[in-house]
Amino acid sequence: MNTLYPLKFQPIFKDKIWGGRKIKDVLGMDFGKLPNCGEVWVVSGVEGNPTLVKNGFLAGNELNELVSVYMGDLVGDEVYEKYGDEFPLLIKYIDANDWLSIQVHPDDELAAKRKIGRGKTEMWYIMEAEKGAELISGFSKKVDKETYQKYLNEGKIKDILNFEKVENGDVFFIPAGRVHALGPGILLAEIQETSDTTYRIYDWDRIDASGMKRELHTAEALDAIDFEVAGDYKTHYKPKKNETVSLVQCPQFTTNLLEYNQPLSKDFEELDSFVIYMGIEGSSVLKWEGGEE
Repeated sequence: MNTLYPLKFQPIFKDKIWGGRKIKDVLGMDFGKLPNCGEVWVVSGVEGNPTLVKNGFLAGNELNELVSVYMGDLVGDEVYEKYGDEFPLLIKYIDANDWLSIQVHPDDELAAKRKIGRGKTEMWYIMEAEKGAELISGFSKKVDKETYQKYLNEGKIKDILNFEKVENGDVFFIPAGRVHALGPGILLAEIQETSDTTYRIYDWDRIDASGMKRELHTAEALDAIDFEVAGDYKTHYKPKKNETVSLVQCPQFTTNLLEYNQPLSKDFEELDSFVIYMGIEGSSVLKWEGGEE
């Protein structure tokens, strides 16, 4: 079997009612004839939407196919033992030109109970935020199910949600069960579990291209919501040049920030896991024994 090497993937572009043009205008990724692009999936093992390798002798192969062939050699023995042939993460960029729906994702336990694959815990790194941009993360005050339903039925759900002003470099950890939404003027990087399950709670009374309101999932969402109020919804960190800075550590993934202006060397030989590099600003050249990209 040939030696593995750093893999690059063909992106999958997603047309969204709330999407914009920054995937092309800022990131330089051409999404063709789509009227806009809300998401671009850059690493995906989601069933029906796998990314294909675009470099080297493995070009054209689906990610999950390679996991089934290379197993622990590709993703790490512990990861393969836990997830099997399913790649456990979905990596994407999101361009919010309008409000996304107020939504929630189930956790792994509820997803398994409902036989819908895995839950979705995720995180956001704000790459670009226009002046005044904001998002929703969690509740602003303690409520129970009955109070929540009262506000929802009266069209006042926004009154009990936590709105956050955002700036470039802000980080938000969104565990499964946390109600959330992105506002307009935000370009971000998202790391999440391999899942495409979203329960829409409120969609701003928006009309889609067919003249209809999008489907809501208020009943399904109710049992998925975590009603606890967090002390601080934003993840705080201190950026450092040419050093690895920890952003998020959770059972599903670990995310670090690496800001550098000089050559850096990394040795992952002892790491029993895969590593994904995701560009958020500037450009880089990756060199390894046998090649460079």
